[in-house]
Amino acid sequence: MLHLNFNKFAKSGFKLLCLGAHCDDIEIGCGGTLLKLIENYNISFVKWVVFASTEERAKEATASAELFLQGVKEKDIVVHRYRDGFLNYSGYEIKDNFEKIKKEFTPDVVFTHYRNDRHQDHRLLSDLAWNTYRDHLILEYEIPKYDGDLGIPNLFVSVDARLAEQKIDILLKSFASQANKHWFDKETFLALMRLRGMECAAETKYAEAFHARKVLID
Repeated sequence: MLHLNFNKFAKSGFKLLCLGAHCDDIEIGCGGTLLKLIENYNISFVKWVVFASTEERAKEATASAELFLQGVKEKDIVVHRYRDGFLNYSGYEIKDNFEKIKKEFTPDVVFTHYRNDRHQDHRLLSDLAWNTYRDHLILEYEIPKYDGDLGIPNLFVSVDARLAEQKIDILLKSFASQANKHWFDKETFLALMRLRGMECAAETKYAEAFHARKVLID
C-alpha cells in the first residue's frame, strides 16, 4: 500500500479547515487524524467550524476543540447556532459563511462530511465544501449512526492505540449531553477505528477512513 506524508509542508506550516454540522462531528470523524497530524507535523493554523448547536452544546464543542488542538500555533474555533436538522433551510447564510472562510485563508486540507451521508445537514456541508474549494485536498470523514450509511473509503490514516484512546476520552468527557444516546460510547468509536485499521492492514490496528475523491500527485 502506498504511503504518503506531509513532510513538504514542515517549514511553512500546515493549514487545516475542519467543518462539522454538529458539535461532535469533527471529533468523531477525524479526531484521531488531527491528533496525529498535530503531534507529528508543523500545523501552523486550524480553523474549526461547527454549524448546528445549542448554548449547552456550544460550550461542550469549544472545550473539546481546545483539547484536540493543544499544541497548534494558531487556531480559530467557531460554533454557530443553526438548528440541528434544518441547515438546508439556512442554506443562503451558510453558503455566505463558506465564502467568508474562503477569503480568510487557503487551507492545505479541508475535512468535511461524506457526500453520501444520509443526514441532510452533513450532505449540505459536503456539497458546499466542494462548491467552495475547487483546488484543494478535501477529505470526507464518516459518522457511524442508525442509517447504516458507511461507504467504501479509499484513504486511511493509521492511528495508534494511544491516540485512539485519547480521541475517545476527550469525546466522552466533553460531550456529557450525549451520554444518554445508545450509540455514543467507547465501543462504537473504537470498533469503527478497528474495522478501518483491519481494512488497510494498519500495524497500529486502528485507523480513520476518508473519501478522497480527487487527489493530484505532482
